[in-house]
Amino acid sequence: MREHGFVIGRLKRQKYLLTMVIPSIVFVAVFSYVPVWGMLTAFFNYNPGLGIRGSPFVGLRYFKEFLTHSDFPLLMRNTLAISSLNIACSIIIPVTFAILLNEFMFAPLKRVIQTVSYLPHFISYVVTANLAITMLSPSGTLNTWLLKMNWIEEPVMFLTNPRGFWFLAAGINTWKETGWAAIIYIASITNIDPQLYEAATVDGAGRAGRIWHITLPGIIPTVTVLTILAVPDLLNAGFDPSYLLGNPMVSDYSRVLDTHIYAAGIQQGRFSLATAVGILRMGAGLILILSANAVSRRVSEYSLF
Repeated sequence: MREHGFVIGRLKRQKYLLTMVIPSIVFVAVFSYVPVWGMLTAFFNYNPGLGIRGSPFVGLRYFKEFLTHSDFPLLMRNTLAISSLNIACSIIIPVTFAILLNEFMFAPLKRVIQTVSYLPHFISYVVTANLAITMLSPSGTLNTWLLKMNWIEEPVMFLTNPRGFWFLAAGINTWKETGWAAIIYIASITNIDPQLYEAATVDGAGRAGRIWHITLPGIIPTVTVLTILAVPDLLNAGFDPSYLLGNPMVSDYSRVLDTHIYAAGIQQGRFSLATAVGILRMGAGLILILSANAVSRRVSEYSLF
């Protein structure tokens, strides 16, 4: 009874804070939990006019159809290639950028660089893709500059080079997200005890030595946790770059699971197939994050749970 009274009293004291949280709870419930009901469409030959209950049950038919589809190996190859590049770049480059920025001594310019670096995160991918197309087209800014410098004899076909599409998509995504991703690493670096750097300096360690022996070990827990959280994205190459930058010349390298879901669900109206692919990807993502967490817990002292 005493504990019950304590909880009631605490709820009364925090009633205004709880009231402020209600819109967020409603938002999550409406857009994250209510749509879960729609996952059942993967097991029915869904007809919008009949609804889920009126549509015939087909079991695992659409799961089998996708897994045996002739494009399945190609879609998985492209998805894994682009997502692997994205994950690698999203860890290595932001960490490097954060360390370099931390070593920058001129504070006013340092703040300007940090602010400018994360602004691309807020730019719509539609705008980003159009900027990329404008700059990388045969008559674009980059080719014009390279020709003027006599570094190339003819324009480079950046946008129609099939084998270069993976790196194009990963490069643009890296440019867009590096500054934003570096924020958490910068915060992690600031939490390192300054006395460690002072002691290392007294012992004769140079800047490179302090980075290697203090900064990097100090942010390893953050890097590990964010890497574990990124592992499920191995099956999420991103819809925007593949759809906005893809073209018939690079389709064999630009088509990924996201574009396949879009084509099946929106363009062809095959909602059940699109839902089945989404469920398979979510299930694989769950297995990946549990596996990554287990491996990290076994080989190091850091894990999510």
